[in-house]
Amino acid sequence: MRMKTLTISAALALATALAGCSTDGAVRLFSNDYGARSDAGYSLPAIPIYKVDRKYHRQVVRYPSDEKPGTIIVDTGEKHLYLIMEDGKAMRYGIGVGREGFEWKGTARVAAKREWPVWTPPAEMIKRQPELAKYRNGMDPGLGNALGARALYLYNKGGDTGYRLHGTPEWASIGKAMSSGCIRLMNQDIIDLYSRAEIGAKVIVR
Repeated sequence: MRMKTLTISAALALATALAGCSTDGAVRLFSNDYGARSDAGYSLPAIPIYKVDRKYHRQVVRYPSDEKPGTIIVDTGEKHLYLIMEDGKAMRYGIGVGREGFEWKGTARVAAKREWPVWTPPAEMIKRQPELAKYRNGMDPGLGNALGARALYLYNKGGDTGYRLHGTPEWASIGKAMSSGCIRLMNQDIIDLYSRAEIGAKVIVR
């Protein structure tokens, strides 16, 4: 009887995992959505998601908020980005954030979205890293581009903040503070966020 009980428990656990559900409080976990894919003519490689802490996997979580659905909240301390949904829920993504001295916080809006964007390093970055001068006129889109598969451009009352929500092929940087201030997501996650976020959406960076 004990062996039968254990077998049933194991089967239920496997069924839960295959269904994309989570046992850590998430409403739904999308750990099976990081495979290889073709996107706009580019062959996006699979992410070895089992090497990424599960708290940074894309998932729907309970997240009561006074902000309206469609608002994006970036928690730089927690290393999570929340897209507010209906019924007290949010789509949560793992992120990489700015290293010490390059943090930014405030309120902005999504002014533009780009698929496979060109990346142009700002002058101050080129000054710090002269080897980037070759990209002064822009780095061509592609798998090695610093903005990855998608970018959302953040503006406020003063205009372009210079900060982006963007993709990265460096999946191991998620959950860490090592960028030059922008908020990075795994490419499969930024593609998902891009499909959900609207132009004009409010963005709160904490």
